[in-house]
Amino acid sequence: MHAGPIEKIDGFDMVAVCDIDPKRRDQASERFGCTVYEDYHEMLEKEELDLVCVITRNDQHCEMVCDCLNAGANVLVTKPWAANQSEAERMVSTARKSGKKLLPWLPARWGSELRRLKALRQEDAIGNIFTIRRTVASFGTRCDWQTESKFAGGYLLNWGPHIVDPPVLLAGGKVKTVFGRLKQTINPGDVEDLFIAIITMDNGVTVQVEYTISLAPMPGWIAQGDRGTITIDGKEMSIVRGEPARPDDPTKFNTMKVDGNETIKETLAGNAYGDEYEIYKEIAAAVRGEEDFAVKPEDALELSRILDAIRTSSEEDRVVNL
Repeated sequence: MHAGPIEKIDGFDMVAVCDIDPKRRDQASERFGCTVYEDYHEMLEKEELDLVCVITRNDQHCEMVCDCLNAGANVLVTKPWAANQSEAERMVSTARKSGKKLLPWLPARWGSELRRLKALRQEDAIGNIFTIRRTVASFGTRCDWQTESKFAGGYLLNWGPHIVDPPVLLAGGKVKTVFGRLKQTINPGDVEDLFIAIITMDNGVTVQVEYTISLAPMPGWIAQGDRGTITIDGKEMSIVRGEPARPDDPTKFNTMKVDGNETIKETLAGNAYGDEYEIYKEIAAAVRGEEDFAVKPEDALELSRILDAIRTSSEEDRVVNL
């Protein structure tokens, strides 16, 4: 996801790779013909780097990012960029003091689903949207560091950036309240493998986000408006539009229905989680100072606040006000 664009897009030159695994260092040396390091501190001392991409465990991001910024490099950091709000604030502060660019990796903002939904909302395709639901489901287990809290594992941090940020962005406005639930169901380890959150925006839109365990498929998106509904299931999108029936006879309430619905079917093209080559072209332009990167550190900091609120709500069994 990261090495490919750096390798193939004009303007990038892979000058160094750091990895604690000797096999990975050998792969990097053979593939890129670059210098390899076991210790990133040594790499920062010996190399003049325009951009460092931090693609490591969640619990390592903050320290590494701050070290790279202080060494004079611009930094791209993969999701989740921080384990919590406190780490996110430290990175933002370090970037400001260093004068270097801090680029959060939130590729779903470039995703085909979000782009199409934003266009449909701009067109007022289903009227005033009042509820947005975003769901990802799986039925498999894993046994890596993502199952352990000491490494800042868990599905809230692993999947939250992908499925919390886009619907909140689509809803518009600011997050007002958060109610969340985390649970460990089928995975080993000591962290959650599913979460659900209900987020209320200050413009009245309700956002429901969920990573869940389900053997049966579930729609990835449902957007509800006062003149229609949009659903996305895999690559297939359905837009159903109509005007709500308003019978004069109150006894007909139970049979209210819309006559003459319009249904539009579309097949979405592109990656739901963004095209890394497109994103890295924008990263190159940002590092060269030609344009601002689409995701600001403040955007990622706000997402960290929301993810923290989901966890706090679950742990303390309360609605969290932001």
